[in-house]
Amino acid sequence: MSTGVIIVLIVIVVAVVAAVIARLVMARGAGGGQSLKRRFGPEYDRALARHDGDSQAAERELEERVQRHGSLRAQPLEPAARDRYAVRWTAIQEQFVDSPRDAVVEADRLLGEVAGARGFPDAGQYEEQLSALSVHHAHHVNGYRRVHLAAHPNGAAERTDTEELRESLVEARALFEALTDSARDDRAQLRKAGGDGGGDAAETTRSDSTRGRSHAPWALNRRHVKGS
Repeated sequence: MSTGVIIVLIVIVVAVVAAVIARLVMARGAGGGQSLKRRFGPEYDRALARHDGDSQAAERELEERVQRHGSLRAQPLEPAARDRYAVRWTAIQEQFVDSPRDAVVEADRLLGEVAGARGFPDAGQYEEQLSALSVHHAHHVNGYRRVHLAAHPNGAAERTDTEELRESLVEARALFEALTDSARDDRAQLRKAGGDGGGDAAETTRSDSTRGRSHAPWALNRRHVKGS
């Protein structure tokens, strides 16, 4: 076999291998993108917008979040702590009628505290805490983002009106409930694994009572918003 033929064969083999590798990389990228879309939902779209539509940059950011926080295991809350948080959230809802911005500030503080108690980064590291929450509560985390921006106004955020504050607080409630309800579920599973059926029933009774207060109709209906 001549040298020229050998060279041609080598070139063909290299080209075939390169094409196979390229297709595998593309297939992996597409699959990874779909997986991230499913996992992050609206957070995927926000990351995409933040990177001006660059899907590769957005997906790199989201993959980095998963690498940093994906292994985090949320800590259960004691029933008494969960009840105290529920009472504070109800008070925030009532406070909104007379002082919307103060209520939002308190909601921001409470969400950071509850997230920290569940094992997420401390509230003093807001960006890192938000990043971790987005990995585990992607469909609810934007409410926290909104109340935090309203609680720490600058520039355009200072012009947030009462209706926008109301909407941000309503959206933030979803994260609060996700954090506290999953804490109750985690404790129930731990008790069940330990064979403590009686404790489980007692906790369920207390939690259902608190849930009733937390989910009761409250003063964030539009007709109760001052100036609306």
